[in-house]
This record gives sequence, C-alpha cells and structure tokens, in this order.
Amino acid sequence: MTRTDARDTVTSEESPLLVTRDGAVVILTLNRPDRRNAIDRAMRKALKKELWRSDGDDDVRVVVITGAGTAFSSGVDLPEALSGPPLGSEGPTPTQVLRGISKPVIAAVNGPCYTGGYELAVNCSFIIASDRAEFADTHAQIGLLNGWGGSAMLPRMIGLPAAIQFILSGEPIDGHTAARIGLANEVVEHDKLLDRTLEIADKIADGHPGAVQRMLRLLKEGAGTSLAHALGLEAEAAATYRPDGADIGARYGKRRSEKS
Repeated sequence: MTRTDARDTVTSEESPLLVTRDGAVVILTLNRPDRRNAIDRAMRKALKKELWRSDGDDDVRVVVITGAGTAFSSGVDLPEALSGPPLGSEGPTPTQVLRGISKPVIAAVNGPCYTGGYELAVNCSFIIASDRAEFADTHAQIGLLNGWGGSAMLPRMIGLPAAIQFILSGEPIDGHTAARIGLANEVVEHDKLLDRTLEIADKIADGHPGAVQRMLRLLKEGAGTSLAHALGLEAEAAATYRPDGADIGARYGKRRSEKS
C-alpha cells in the first residue's frame, strides 16, 4: 500500500525541512539531499519549531523524522558550524527538544545516519531502519565530543561495551546489526520503510492520547533508574491519572469488534 496520496505537504521543496501530514501523524523530512541532509542552522531552527508546534497541536499524535534522498543525515554541517557562532548560542538543541516533548517521535532511518544525525536518531522514541541504513559516530575520530546526548542515550539502548566500541571506533554498522544490538527496533526493506513506520505510528495514534503521553513520560522517566524508583513513578502515575470509564469501555468494545 502506498500512502503518498494521503499526505498533505505544508512546506515548499526548497525548505531545509519538509513538513507533511498523514492523519494524526506529522512527517518531518530533513531536506538537503545534495549535502546528505547535513544539519545546518536553518534546519536546526526549523526542526525545533516544528517539534514544538506538533507538541502543542492536539490533533498530532505522533511525529516521524526521516531524510530526503539517499541519506538520513551526515550530521551537523561542520564547515558552517566551524565558521559561524557556537552552537550553544542557538538555545536548546534539537535533541533537547526531542527529549522534552510529550509526543512519540519515530526515526525512519532511510540511509547513512552519521555523528549528529545518529545523535538525532537515538534521541527519538525509537528507530525503524531501512536495509540501506548505516550508523556511525565519528566525533572521537575527528576530535569532537558528543553534544546532543549520544553518549548518554546509546549505553542505555545497547549496553556500555557496545556503546564504547561504536563511539570510539567510528566504525559504521548496517541496519541489520543495529536491529540485532538494539539500536533499531526493526529493519525493513528500503521501499517499505515509510509505510511500515506509518503503520506503527497509526497504531500509536489510535491509542488514547492522554494514556499514550503519560505512558511515554513514565517510560522515559523510569529508564535507567532503579527498579524501586521506577515502581514508585508508576504508583504515582496510577494515583494521579484519571481515566474516563465510558471512553475505556467504548475503546475496549471497538477493539473486540475489530478482532471478531
């Protein structure tokens, strides 16, 4: 099934970030294919703006980030970054915004995903990878440090020894390896990447928006903490969350009828 006809493009092809809607899902496409979607100042600004906008829109349930052309992203546009003002002068980083918003964000990694691009992907809620995807972190190889959360997020995803090898060696891994070690949730055929990602996004979007957002917050806050602390967070959430019995009954009945 092709979903292209169902999407409504709301930014021009010349924009560094294309924004499209597919029902309750917003698709953000990094759009500098001639530079392998290197993340420049304009793209960073646009990403933050659209993430904030999606977070504040009750009609948006899920965000998908992918890349135009053959790459997801080669990372920060280093020539621009080295010749311009420091990145810290731009305020919050795109990955700080990603971690802070209340909506699930799926990275649909369609090709090479390097360095700053890899940091962008690992700060999403999870990754679905094309069989043409390739992941690498070259920060240490060229004399830089992670600044967008990569060194904090990756060990929590794949374990410390694997993270040390990945970050310090700079060696690329393919999508199948990424899925095997837990960096990506799934690896799919390249031509089916967006359809599969939207299939998952639609299932999330069909859930109760309040419960989905509260569960996402609970999972993120509990990750990496002690079991006792995570259970305490769950107990607190259960004590303060106010479900709607009529809505629960209607949703339960709908799911049963769909399965019968």
